[in-house]
Amino acid sequence: MPEPRNIRVLIADDHQVVRVGLRAIIDGEPDMEVVGEAADGPAAVAAFVAHRPDITLLDLRMPVLSGPHVITEMRRHSPDAQIIVVTTYDADEDVFRAVQAGARGYILKDTFTEGMLEAIRNVHAGRRLIDPQLAARLMDRINERSLTAREIAVLGAVARGMTNREIGAALAMGEETVKAHLKHIFSKLDVSDRTEAALIAVQRGLIRI
Repeated sequence: MPEPRNIRVLIADDHQVVRVGLRAIIDGEPDMEVVGEAADGPAAVAAFVAHRPDITLLDLRMPVLSGPHVITEMRRHSPDAQIIVVTTYDADEDVFRAVQAGARGYILKDTFTEGMLEAIRNVHAGRRLIDPQLAARLMDRINERSLTAREIAVLGAVARGMTNREIGAALAMGEETVKAHLKHIFSKLDVSDRTEAALIAVQRGLIRI
């Protein structure tokens, strides 16, 4: 019987200390090996194409090319790419975009050592792995009525403290149109005022300020 092949892992993270830590953990396992590293989005895609790893550990907020775009590019080259997002961010929209792009796992960076190794083995075995709390919030995000791009733009302006008149001038719409957008936003987010809407939007990763 031939010896089973090691799980070949690519690490894509813009922080060297994270890459060093992950490499030390993974290379210490008898059934795993790190085959490449990358510090930005384009380099991650290039390394993926060059090494064809079994598992890619990908930071969500990569320089130059964002995590979801990196996932899309990797899956364009290999539709069955097994990618685990490893990040400090757990905003609902971040999780949704990564999973929508095709990530097979989503774990937080404080899930080191045993949690990380278990994630690699589980995803390599064909299973999806998303933290249960994140999974529950993801289902809420999928089931909720999504905001339109225009509503998100209005919400971003609200979060920056702009008045309805200022929002209208910035987005080339009348004040009544701004009020209509806000009414729809309040209904979709199930909130009653501007402050609560902005807070919920930031918490869910819909906007960043």
